[in-house]
Amino acid sequence: MRRYMVAGNWKMNMGPAAGRELAAAVQQKLAGRELGGDVLVCPPYATLPAVAEVAAGQPLLLGAQDCSDQVSGAYTGQISAGMLAEVGCRWVIVGHSERRQFQREGDEDFVAKITRAFDEGLKVIFCYGELLEERKLGRQADVVRDQLKGVLPRLTAADAGNLVLAYEPVWAIGTGETASPEQAQEMHAQSRQLVADIMGYPEAANMRILYGGSCKPSNAEELMGQTDVDGGLIGGASLKSDDFVGIVDGAEAALANT
Repeated sequence: MRRYMVAGNWKMNMGPAAGRELAAAVQQKLAGRELGGDVLVCPPYATLPAVAEVAAGQPLLLGAQDCSDQVSGAYTGQISAGMLAEVGCRWVIVGHSERRQFQREGDEDFVAKITRAFDEGLKVIFCYGELLEERKLGRQADVVRDQLKGVLPRLTAADAGNLVLAYEPVWAIGTGETASPEQAQEMHAQSRQLVADIMGYPEAANMRILYGGSCKPSNAEELMGQTDVDGGLIGGASLKSDDFVGIVDGAEAALANT
């Protein structure tokens, strides 16, 4: 059975003091619990060392929001995967829709970044998903296929142990709109079939696929109770400890009902 994952993407929120306080609150609420999945937070770069003081392992893991595709050198403003590993990160997000939109990143960037992350011992959450216009045109299946096939076949070191997928319908990120459980399940099932086509059935059966898009405590259990939804990549709701832990509770409830 696949372990669920609840990952908090803080985006450009929470400085070191506020971030440490938030992580400590989450850690305290989860302390002593035997969870059936993995819980991690992904703060901004400047906040990573402060959060690393409290998110040093189970039940709360540390991740980053992006990494460079370079090892080191004259790359002003970039942070290498090796630096992230040294500060205590176990995971890194690659391919988030906001990187695609604002930094114009594409398949070549993602392959290079994921490869570099693997080289440094980091595990990767790879994001993909369609825009509102693409959903309205009924192109969501084509978009997901192209985004996964543009990257996964080129990852020679990838397996279900070091790679997690995160389907994020862009129209549901920060909008209050959420894909219905049925919509999420449809896209996750399609994604799993694509993984099977690319990497083989055993990897597909073990690959965790998260849902990202306005997940909150009130809908977490239903979303994560879907057969192919293995957790969530959480944005706004990860900035409040009660909401974030409420989503973990939803994941636990969904697990208990399987």
